[in-house]
Amino acid sequence: MDDMDIGIAQTTQAIPEEQKRVMPEGERQAIPGEEVQVIPGEKVQVIPGEEVQEIPERQAQIEKSLRKKFHKDIFSRFTKAINNYQLVQEGDRIAVCISGGKDSMLLAKCFQELLNHRKVHFELVFLVMDPGYTEVNRKKIEENAKILGIPLTIFETEIFDSVFDIEKNPCYLCARMRRGHLYSQAKALGCNKIALGHHYDDVIETILMGMLYGGQIQTMMPKLHSTNFPGMELIRPLYLVREADIKHWRDYNGLDFLQCACRFTENCANCDSEGISLSKRQEIKKLIQQLEQVNPYVESNIFKSVENVNLNTVIAYKKDGERHHFLDDYDI
Repeated sequence: MDDMDIGIAQTTQAIPEEQKRVMPEGERQAIPGEEVQVIPGEKVQVIPGEEVQEIPERQAQIEKSLRKKFHKDIFSRFTKAINNYQLVQEGDRIAVCISGGKDSMLLAKCFQELLNHRKVHFELVFLVMDPGYTEVNRKKIEENAKILGIPLTIFETEIFDSVFDIEKNPCYLCARMRRGHLYSQAKALGCNKIALGHHYDDVIETILMGMLYGGQIQTMMPKLHSTNFPGMELIRPLYLVREADIKHWRDYNGLDFLQCACRFTENCANCDSEGISLSKRQEIKKLIQQLEQVNPYVESNIFKSVENVNLNTVIAYKKDGERHHFLDDYDI
């Protein structure tokens, strides 16, 4: 399949020269640096994509690396996922959600590149939710966006404060709240989809985590409809991109992104991978690495396993919340 199937026509990015954010009908245009009200209680700030003269040249080199050196391993896989899973359609307005890490920043650059190779018309908003970042982390996100030429739309919440005193599963609650705020803000900005930066490795790790710790077979879907926000969808365009290639792109371009901006573990924001505390996902990463030493096809086999489910060899499964058992029609 042609990795440019989603778009060939040469077009320019749908962002005004002064880096203004396109507001929903009825709202006036925001100007860079101005705080505007979109959802009651939440402030939105528009950050321009460029500020100093040295940035454009570096930005051009970073973008060139996506078109040349990393075309096969990153951009082709990005467009393949979009084509295979029909992630982008005519008239979409997509909120590319940026956390400040390597994955979401690369996702933003891939979407910007895609705008130059598209057949269907779609629009982008580069959305950052500040859940209560430290000043250092907030500044780092803004500086990286300027280096990369990404015009951010930032809105603020107090999620970190809300979950600070929660003793049981604060991370789960925080994640759910962040997703909800992103959906709300994206919808208020006229978007019908939010794009997240989950990649291939996240997918296979999720499959194993579900089996080993959840006692179930499930995967991280490339797209899904929101249950709480009608008309909204979540898409994962980096679904086929390997984490190692994302790290290679980051290091090749000398970029330094946030690793962890959680207020509860702020000291890991600037540490390397060896300094990250052991989590269930880290355990699964190590397990996969060990299995690879015996079978180099382990990762692709895990990924393919959820594409090749034979319901005739499954004891039971759920569909739309309803449980089906093989004995239900065994003698029919």
